[in-house]
Amino acid sequence: MSTPPRALQVGINIDGVLVHDGLATPQPATRFAWIRHSGAFDYIEKNIDPGEDFAPYFDLVERHGVPIRVFGGIFCAGVDEPRMRWGLATGGRLGAPVFNMQLYARHADGHALGDEEVARFFLEAMEHGSRSGCLPSLEVHVDMWSESFRRVERVAERLARSNVRLRLTLDHSHLIFKIGHAAELALSGLADEPDGARALLAPDGAATFYRQWLQEGWVAHAHARSVAPGVSHNAAANRRRGLPGRAIQYPLIEPPPGSFHAGWQAERLQPWKDAVLDLLRCMRAQPQHAPQRISCEFIPFADYGGGARYSIWDNNLACARWLREQWGALQAG
Repeated sequence: MSTPPRALQVGINIDGVLVHDGLATPQPATRFAWIRHSGAFDYIEKNIDPGEDFAPYFDLVERHGVPIRVFGGIFCAGVDEPRMRWGLATGGRLGAPVFNMQLYARHADGHALGDEEVARFFLEAMEHGSRSGCLPSLEVHVDMWSESFRRVERVAERLARSNVRLRLTLDHSHLIFKIGHAAELALSGLADEPDGARALLAPDGAATFYRQWLQEGWVAHAHARSVAPGVSHNAAANRRRGLPGRAIQYPLIEPPPGSFHAGWQAERLQPWKDAVLDLLRCMRAQPQHAPQRISCEFIPFADYGGGARYSIWDNNLACARWLREQWGALQAG
């Protein structure tokens, strides 16, 4: 008897359950209802909001029948350890196997985190997550320690000395949008790389970072949000006064005229699509050493879809469809 094909677990970051940021943000109950009625997603990914009462979410999960399978947040070493520990315990109560962590590049006292400090933060998270059943995963992300992509291997080596395997969240968009972008490459320590660092960042590169991370078995979770190389910034929103947002979101489906700050061409999506297809192939070939869920993460913040007037929700739905179509094609052989 042949083994039935494995289903791909596709989720959504709840921050992306809205049309755009020019309209009122839906209440949590409305967002759960949208997700449930769409039938497009298997689970929710939720980040900790320090100003939010989280208690109602347990009821929302039960009422709507949509689980939170990935919990997480953004952390600053030296001040956020209690919130990290609370999050790991709460993730365990939710039945979430993954706790996604963005860790800022600087400590609360202002100094740049060293590799040993990153490793210690992760080891503490692993200690608490192992008890709750919700294991941490460090996201490769702009503004975080991991924006210097070469540090990932160094931190993995330090963890290996403690017999602990690094667990990463891979979001290809944070690498691919930097291709050929001089200012962004400099922020990652890649300013002197030839050909816009294609060899390290592009899916056809000879030494692509993410391929090494997959081969090492470090990738424990993944996000999907399309980008296109060559977009300089998000002209529709500022990170802060006088500083435009980064261009880490490029619509997957053609936006209505005037709803996106740049020109849109479907072919510009191909590097991102090829990278995600690499991930799906790895997930199929090595299920024990690759993530088994992907969260669609089109979101409305300044570095992403802030200020845009295309539907972020529709792009998340389209992303889920595309992922399932590609997975089905791989399963069919």
